[in-house]
Amino acid sequence: MKPTRRMFLALAGLTALGVPASLWPQLQAPWQMLGGALLLAAGADALLARRRPALRAERSVGGVLPVGAWHEVRLTVHNEGPRALQLDVFDDYPPAWELEGMPHATRLAPGAFASIAYRVRPHERGDGAFGMPWLRVAGPLGLWQATHRAGPEQVAKVFPDVARLLGQALRATDRQAPTSGSLVKRQRGEGTDFRQLREYRRGDSLRSIDWKATARHRKPISREYQVERDQQVVFLLDTGRRMLARDGDISHFDHALYAVLTLSFVAGKQGDAVGLMSFGVDNRWLPPAKGRVGLDRMLAGVYDVQPGESAPDYLRAANDLLNRLGRRAFVVLVTNVRDEDDDALRQAVDLLSSRHLVLCASLRERALDAASSAPVQGFDDALRLAASEHYLAQRQEAIRRLGLRSGHLVDVAPEQLAGALLNRYLEIKESGAL
Repeated sequence: MKPTRRMFLALAGLTALGVPASLWPQLQAPWQMLGGALLLAAGADALLARRRPALRAERSVGGVLPVGAWHEVRLTVHNEGPRALQLDVFDDYPPAWELEGMPHATRLAPGAFASIAYRVRPHERGDGAFGMPWLRVAGPLGLWQATHRAGPEQVAKVFPDVARLLGQALRATDRQAPTSGSLVKRQRGEGTDFRQLREYRRGDSLRSIDWKATARHRKPISREYQVERDQQVVFLLDTGRRMLARDGDISHFDHALYAVLTLSFVAGKQGDAVGLMSFGVDNRWLPPAKGRVGLDRMLAGVYDVQPGESAPDYLRAANDLLNRLGRRAFVVLVTNVRDEDDDALRQAVDLLSSRHLVLCASLRERALDAASSAPVQGFDDALRLAASEHYLAQRQEAIRRLGLRSGHLVDVAPEQLAGALLNRYLEIKESGAL
């Protein structure tokens, strides 16, 4: 319960009338009667305000929202009672989200409704829980307000921004500059799967000539190949403590997840099946699937995955993945290489490489690179430079001890990961390494 402005004005007026009543005794009785009437009115209004009003609330919000964008939510409140109601409306939105347009004050006639629109912006992936809206209703005399809750509880799924993913993939396949994370598109005639026979064209390799068809048609005939299809791309995604690092507003894990989903989209367009296994804090398994089904399953399966404080167990993850994969696959291990567990990581990579083609992707902290290149202007700067150089040297030694060839290791800044993975994927497709 909360007193309204009208209640405070009534009390102020009663107090003001008490001054002349104290000076002229003949005014005391009327003043006391007025105070008693106000007390009875306030009590009756409080009792009526506490009674649950005949209000019904409905909320309209998208079931799936992209992270980082503004979205409209519409709250409709119906007055199904016999009297007009003055109320303040405040929706119970996810507390970590931004909000614009609430609270809202309105007056509802009997049988009327009010449609209230406001905006929210989620900043993290995962489930956003909307509770029952708060409705603060004034009593019939407007002296008290009582807070009630009415309406549905809902959960909105906050997905990665798919439009951004598609933009990355399109920019990559448009053959832009390498610094933008682009790919080199496959040229006609490359690949390992036979596609068709056609007439020889200037520039074709002599090795592509089909001599039997040439003799049969009495003119040069070439074989045309295409990139292999029906392969498997499986991601082994670290959700441990090292992925909590941030460069700016986005964590390393979110950069990694965007890269995984971007490559999943491209691989699906290439006719490959995509799957994922996460390890560390959140352990999930998404079996490889092709086409739109594979991408939809990937999005629905990882949109709410978050990294945590636990250390990753690389060897256990490698064993689990080997037990789940029945055929050879391109396995992309996404993590952040540190020197403290290079032995475990090397054993895991060796184990996976016994059956699969493995690419290890590691994320570099831009803050350390910046610290190592910053000018030294004092003793503190010198200490910071020495510490960062020492750490980067240890990290480079840990990467060297992995024993991976350059083509099987990607060590880039987080924002460059998507382009690096896409480039390496298409190189492997064109070479027929799988």
